[in-house]
Amino acid sequence: MNRRSFLKSLSIAGGAAAVLPSDTWATITATMKPDRPVHNKILVAHRGASSYAPENTIPAYMLAIKQGADLVEQDLNITKDGILVCIHDVSLEATTNIEDVFPDRFEEKTVGGKMVKTWPIHKFTMAEIKQLKAGSRTDGQFPATTIPTWQEAIDAIRGKAGLCPEIKSLPEYKKLGFDMEKMVADTLRKNGLDKRGADPNTPIVMQCFHHDRMLALRKNGIDLPELWLRSKRVKDVMGDIKTAKKLKFEWIGPYKTDATKEFVDAAHAAGIKVMPYTFRPADKAEGFTDLRAEMAHYLYDNGIDALFTDNPDMFPRR
Repeated sequence: MNRRSFLKSLSIAGGAAAVLPSDTWATITATMKPDRPVHNKILVAHRGASSYAPENTIPAYMLAIKQGADLVEQDLNITKDGILVCIHDVSLEATTNIEDVFPDRFEEKTVGGKMVKTWPIHKFTMAEIKQLKAGSRTDGQFPATTIPTWQEAIDAIRGKAGLCPEIKSLPEYKKLGFDMEKMVADTLRKNGLDKRGADPNTPIVMQCFHHDRMLALRKNGIDLPELWLRSKRVKDVMGDIKTAKKLKFEWIGPYKTDATKEFVDAAHAAGIKVMPYTFRPADKAEGFTDLRAEMAHYLYDNGIDALFTDNPDMFPRR
């Protein structure tokens, strides 16, 4: 596929989703990284290279790119003053030193029958969050790392790899008057990234567990490939393929053990690509010698099109 045809394939009028040609992503990665062989298996860095650097931070994103990521994931949440930030949890205690900086500003909730302290993101301004060390839970290699805004992440990644932002859903956001989908759409538009092919060096796949959130993005004028994530607790994963096709999602993201060859073949027959999660040493299934072997099985035996991993350097290219 030449450059003109490639760009045309990404420019679908009217915001309707369409399945991308099989060589589209190979073309993208060849364009971004001309020293790498063309391929059509997509490496998505899960929260960056999060096995080696603090998740959802600029160092993790940059290391992921160095290790060959095609797309870099960002989890999106909202601060008290309405700033999109990159962090997976809706509270700050798991990945920062919030307990040291703001020890008294916690809320208590019951988890597993026990009362625990939590510091919700939407209770803190961006200026306050920037006082926190996002690398405090690691071995000390990243002492000054902070939680990035989504704009900071876009600025750091753009032109070097693609983006794979996940929209988080929290009822408190709407109560506070925040419209997550509009905020995401406005940021994409501001950066000129709201349409397919707008920046060939920065492909984007939007993702969410809630299909209504991605439909809301469409209503906000966003025309980008969409990944519908599915929980491993879903009973009818094969039925999800029918739903994904009906809603015109190009990608479906099951938990990895649900990405059987039968599932992948059925998704492909429906014109849908498969991107399971998450491949990392702690979750490696029994029977595989290492993480690389596990990923290779899903990529080349089961035929998945892409995957999320904490270890981009272990991704098996062929």
